[in-house]
Amino acid sequence: MPSPLSLLENLAYPGRLIVIGWMPGGAAVVIYAITGRSASSQARRLVQREAGIWVEPTDEAVLRQGRVDLLVYPALLIAAGGVAVSNGKQTADIRDALVAGAQPVAALGAALARWDYEPDAPTFTPRISGCVTAAGAALGIVKRAPDGVSLRSYFEVPASPDQGRLVSTYQGENRDPLPASVGEPLAVDLPPGGARETAEAAYAALAPRAGSPDFRVAVACYRELGASSREVHIINRQERT
Repeated sequence: MPSPLSLLENLAYPGRLIVIGWMPGGAAVVIYAITGRSASSQARRLVQREAGIWVEPTDEAVLRQGRVDLLVYPALLIAAGGVAVSNGKQTADIRDALVAGAQPVAALGAALARWDYEPDAPTFTPRISGCVTAAGAALGIVKRAPDGVSLRSYFEVPASPDQGRLVSTYQGENRDPLPASVGEPLAVDLPPGGARETAEAAYAALAPRAGSPDFRVAVACYRELGASSREVHIINRQERT
């Protein structure tokens, strides 16, 4: 029987990824992971601040070799109406849409209406986003169509205990050009335990195969413990080596 999060083992290079799911009893779990091939993508880490989890540089000079506006952003933000998560600065707009009574799919649609895929030609990385509200959870993808138009897709996350849904920016193949993520979010089983155990399981599942480069940058897990209680665990690869 496959281990929880084993789907990640098949992703040689997923780019950035989001998993949203539920533990028994209805507690929400959010996993955010960054992988990177370039030096500028690797020169980052995740840090916890009071309002959520942020991506920040570990080496300013190396980071500036890439698109800083696309590399540094709030990955997860906590609001009174829920939790917003994404692979870019659109996270703040999602947070602002999480007002009392917000429906997750509608909130994502409203927040992302002005956002397109990332302007990083020729890759045109999709924007992946998600949110959790009192009414449920949703994931969204904004990607580039062949004619350059932004395609927007939004998905409810089923309230299935010990299971989540995964979206990633790329399909998982390490090749050029990078193939953008396609289709609906993928179902993944969540490991037992708290935020630490979940983050460790995701980090281990993203480990490279023998002889392959290690693209892992950071993994974070956010888990609700109650109406106003939560826990966060972050793993930064540069802090482990």
